[in-house]
Amino acid sequence: MINNYMQYLPNIDAEEMAMLQGLTADLDPTQLQQFVSMYSARRKDAQTILLTCLLGFIGISGIHRFILDQVGMGILYLLTGGLCAIGTIVDLINYRKLTLEYNQRQAYQVVATVKGGAVGMYPVQ
Repeated sequence: MINNYMQYLPNIDAEEMAMLQGLTADLDPTQLQQFVSMYSARRKDAQTILLTCLLGFIGISGIHRFILDQVGMGILYLLTGGLCAIGTIVDLINYRKLTLEYNQRQAYQVVATVKGGAVGMYPVQ
């Protein structure tokens, strides 16, 4: 059943798929459908983060941080030129990790919402 719903989530790598399968294992079909629709609206694509990170070399640093809801870091990158381009280079290397961490937070929040639990409860890594 889960594979039918996961076809609606494009560009999911194996690590994200495993995380989603673990999170949604105890959801009933209605909850799973709600989860997929909410999660697909909230998740970010790694290629989008990569492209916006590359904008840091043109002079608009930190756009990817704003997209990942890291407003403070986005402002810092914007004002310092991506921390003198060093932070932008590090983010270019770690863009998949940044995206996965954001998507994990969103998945935990969506599962909590679908189950009717407290929003914002996710494990600290």
